[in-house]
Amino acid sequence: MTPFRLGLLGLLVTLGLDQASKLWLYLGTDLVLTQPWRVAPFAEFLVVWNRGVSYGLFQQDGGIGRWLLVAVSVVAAAGLAVWMSRTQTRLLALSLGLVAGGAIGNAIDRAMYGAVFDFVHLHWRTWSWYVFNVADAAIVAGVVGLVLDSLLPDLRGEAPSNTKASDKITIPNETTPPNGTTTPHP
Repeated sequence: MTPFRLGLLGLLVTLGLDQASKLWLYLGTDLVLTQPWRVAPFAEFLVVWNRGVSYGLFQQDGGIGRWLLVAVSVVAAAGLAVWMSRTQTRLLALSLGLVAGGAIGNAIDRAMYGAVFDFVHLHWRTWSWYVFNVADAAIVAGVVGLVLDSLLPDLRGEAPSNTKASDKITIPNETTPPNGTTTPHP
């Protein structure tokens, strides 16, 4: 599978799982009325409408902010898709696909409902993580992949390029002994 096709697959799977999970939990269950649902000692499903971006930053209650965030998400996803089409590595393409798929999934929510539907809450005793969804998890996984791709050249099949031009040793083709005669180098 080419890097682009892998990235596109990551985008489509992310988008499909994200939208399917949100539609099922919101429209196909009574989660809204009976929340929270404890699914593990450290996890529960509940309904949170996020009108901002990551971690609820930049909350937007008005229409202009909402549509501005939709536009930024769509432009970012398009840029990531172009980058994905030009990359030669599978890790980078998949990572870009995950981020783009997550951005599109959250943009669909924002366009349809005015906010992003978040529902996974992780916690342990008094510690609590923010509430997120499949798109958010894919974006985080994609960013981790981008960092790994930039830090691990061996995954890309490249040799590390830590040497400077001044560090390179050149061997001349000829040697000149002290007596001045030139002899070929063996």
